[in-house]
Amino acid sequence: MLHPDLLDSARAISDRIVTLRRAIHAEPELGLQTPKTMAKVRAALAHLPLEWREGGATTGAVATLKGSKPGLRVLLRGDMDALPMPEETGLDFASTIPGRMHACGHDTHTAMLAGAAEVLCARRDEIAGEVQFMFQPGEEGYHGARHMLDDGLIDPLPDAAFALHIMPNARHGAVAGRAGPLMAAADQFDIVVEGRGGHASMPHDTLDPVPAACAVVSAIQAMVTRRFNAADAVVVTVTMIEAGTAHNVIPDRVSLRGTIRTLSARDRETVHALVEETAKGVASGYGLSARVSIERGFPVTVCDERAVALGSAVTGELFGEAAWTPMPNPIMGAEDFSYLLEKVPGAMFFLGVAHEGDDWRSCCSIHSTRMVVDESVMPRGTALLAGCAMRFLERGFD
Repeated sequence: MLHPDLLDSARAISDRIVTLRRAIHAEPELGLQTPKTMAKVRAALAHLPLEWREGGATTGAVATLKGSKPGLRVLLRGDMDALPMPEETGLDFASTIPGRMHACGHDTHTAMLAGAAEVLCARRDEIAGEVQFMFQPGEEGYHGARHMLDDGLIDPLPDAAFALHIMPNARHGAVAGRAGPLMAAADQFDIVVEGRGGHASMPHDTLDPVPAACAVVSAIQAMVTRRFNAADAVVVTVTMIEAGTAHNVIPDRVSLRGTIRTLSARDRETVHALVEETAKGVASGYGLSARVSIERGFPVTVCDERAVALGSAVTGELFGEAAWTPMPNPIMGAEDFSYLLEKVPGAMFFLGVAHEGDDWRSCCSIHSTRMVVDESVMPRGTALLAGCAMRFLERGFD
């Protein structure tokens, strides 16, 4: 059994966890460079017996707690970057930087991880092994986890890794997870249909790329529904169409952009090939050509069955069996914690932070300008991270 007062220890430092979260929330930073956020974390944890490693392509850092005896090594991760979007919450500690907001909860992830460091350092004499606290920038599309791995900040690799992600439109205090694919791979495609423009009143003298581009969009949707098993989720969405300069001018080209989401490496490679084949084939049928480029994003986030079972057991012991919610299906969003889970067994869990008593189904979701968090749930996140670390160091995945 876990130490019975683990949750009480997290609640005892709730003020510090919330204070750090609000300080980060008010001054959001983007991308791989989050120096002010990192400085706030370092200041909050300066009194703890942690060994720090930082540098390289990001401002990320790994703090290591060495237990009183040798043993296994476990990593806990929190991301730090915000989103380039306005905030409309009206909070007293709302973003002070126009066009930036912590709308994905990374401020809470960082603060809960800092809280876990505090809780675990207080139990150093009980710990056999090491805990790595990974404070990571650049999760929002910048591959921050991959950069930190490439920079050697997580060397040697841990024996297991855990992370949390808040969900503002999920039940207050609930913890959810699943074994296998949890979140999708996310890739971006760009298609340029090339024609020959001219006067809109004389389309016969042109090679009009607009009808061809429209046909490409339709063909891609048909390709997904006809080439993939409906039970294996594949999403290909065209989100941008750019063409033309005036109402009476047929353009030379049309640009299409969008996203590809898949839940397996096999489907990922197949979709890439089919998008190119479909776009070029349809354009050719109109007497035109198409150029296709695909930018690879995060891989599939795959959770180890043993790590999920550990998280479920820790949740039950800390908060009661009713707190755990098994997820029947993956989420088609993407997460760069996947880079860690490609290398070591582990899991990510979702923590419901809707206000108690609210209809959580109607709450604003992550990436909303009005997304808010019930901060009273945050000590649960701290205790869960600390509990997963302690349980793994005590017995591994047994």
